[in-house]
Amino acid sequence: MKTQEELAKALRDYRKSKGLGQKDMLMRIGMSQQQYQRAESGSDLRVSTLFRILEGLDLELKLIPRHLSGEDELITPNDENRQSAWQGFLKDLED
Repeated sequence: MKTQEELAKALRDYRKSKGLGQKDMLMRIGMSQQQYQRAESGSDLRVSTLFRILEGLDLELKLIPRHLSGEDELITPNDENRQSAWQGFLKDLED
């Protein structure tokens, strides 16, 4: 994730996947619906607030160097060398 908006969307999507409403966060982390709504709207969060939200959603924060996260390994249609390497990898999985 590179933006606050992406983080907010990820939190919102995960909360919904757990069948939780914003009001449910009050019982889980002591944060009112209005406070939690600001977090999901992409407002700037304090790190302590983010940790409270993650705890309430049973998530944890992990920092991964970009070169290990896979973002640097995106394959584009114009990159024939990478495309060939990817196809070779998939072929190896079939064997």
